[in-house]
Amino acid sequence: MSGSFLLDTNIAIAFLEGELAIVDRVTQTDSVLLSSTIVGELYYGAFKSGRVTSNIERVEVLVQRIPVLDCDRNTAKVYGQIKHQLRQKGRPLPENDIWIAAIAQQYDLTLVSRDRHFQEIENLKLEIW
Repeated sequence: MSGSFLLDTNIAIAFLEGELAIVDRVTQTDSVLLSSTIVGELYYGAFKSGRVTSNIERVEVLVQRIPVLDCDRNTAKVYGQIKHQLRQKGRPLPENDIWIAAIAQQYDLTLVSRDRHFQEIENLKLEIW
């Protein structure tokens, strides 16, 4: 597969858990990235789990292997545009998902997720894995 992909949290978790279909797709892409929002969600999951130490280690190995994009003022502007469009449509989404979509749009990435609600966001390149 060609192109650059931003992994949503659910795809990152499937990758961490060794789900073969996801591991194969991720390893066949030219470029995969994470956002700081996704990493925060992964750390949250690790802290609330029954195996805190081992899950934190798994997250840290992942972020050493996959580049992480941080939010900045440009991300905030895109976030504001997306949230406004969703409000106009009467289609709210979880706040973190709007930030994730903003990073994807800012860097012209294809977001890879299992969440179909991202289809509500105009001009978002999305693949459902």
